[in-house]
Amino acid sequence: MELNILLCLIGFSLLYYGAEWLVKGSASLAKSLGVTPIVIGLTVVAFGTSAPELVVSVVSSIQNKSMIAVGNVVGSNICNIALVLGISALFQPITSDKSVIKRDIPIMLFISLYLLLLSLDSNIGRIEGATLFCGIILYTFFNYYISLKKTDKHPAIDTDSLNLKVEDVNHVSSRYKQIVFIILGIAGAVAGAKLVVDSAVKIMHVLGVNEKFIGLTIVALGTSLPELATSVVAAMRKQMDISIGNLVGSNVFNIMSVIGTAALVRPIPIPGGFIESGLIIDYVVMMFTSFLPFVMMRKTLTITRKDGFILFTCYLGYIVYLILKT
Repeated sequence: MELNILLCLIGFSLLYYGAEWLVKGSASLAKSLGVTPIVIGLTVVAFGTSAPELVVSVVSSIQNKSMIAVGNVVGSNICNIALVLGISALFQPITSDKSVIKRDIPIMLFISLYLLLLSLDSNIGRIEGATLFCGIILYTFFNYYISLKKTDKHPAIDTDSLNLKVEDVNHVSSRYKQIVFIILGIAGAVAGAKLVVDSAVKIMHVLGVNEKFIGLTIVALGTSLPELATSVVAAMRKQMDISIGNLVGSNVFNIMSVIGTAALVRPIPIPGGFIESGLIIDYVVMMFTSFLPFVMMRKTLTITRKDGFILFTCYLGYIVYLILKT
């Protein structure tokens, strides 16, 4: 048992550093090839932040651990809003742009509802996965178009902000080092994902719990740790420039890219049935927590400390529900 827990922690570390190396190498390569910061932010960095979820779900799908693949995404989405956003707001109230209410959250809710509809027959096939994957391509181009419009309207502000984001990934000038970082990043992420999945399954058998519980809790929280750590540190330094839109976008990316890719690699069956297994309740919790920021921000565009406490309490309540059910 202790060895499996240690291997699981090592796997999470490999996932984290693998994603870091992949972002650093890819962003540096893109920059050296003359790709604009906007494109880097919307593609390389966006992919890197969701790399842990993506690799874990794909590896789980290949190993026929479908409930870990689905549970990882659903649990990560709940974690991103209820836990990460909740804890961040407890440290420092978070104000966001009006577009989050008008555009980003409605898109997230629509995609979440679409995933629910796809899952009703207890199977997410390759065709359904293809529709999700095509959706993330359209979503990326849409964000790219919006970013270009914002840059045209506020060139000075956006350029400074985007350049800061590129500097944050620690540019590597050597082409050889860029390739090495990319290769190490991919290898680290894949190896870490395999360790996490294998050790989580063994822990599951020892504790006598099911795949869904492991995917919704241990794996989901582990793949969301980078976002959680970054958000809390930023809040403690009172430099809370974290955007709710980024967390919302991450949730959209998780559903369309992660589930879409995993289903394309191998159809994702839901053992025991979507409704009978209780997974529909987890989907509803995901949609409920996704809707809460909309309610909280509709007037002031701010997630207050009180709102953060409510979000955090919702996450704790959900974990208690899972434990009692298991």
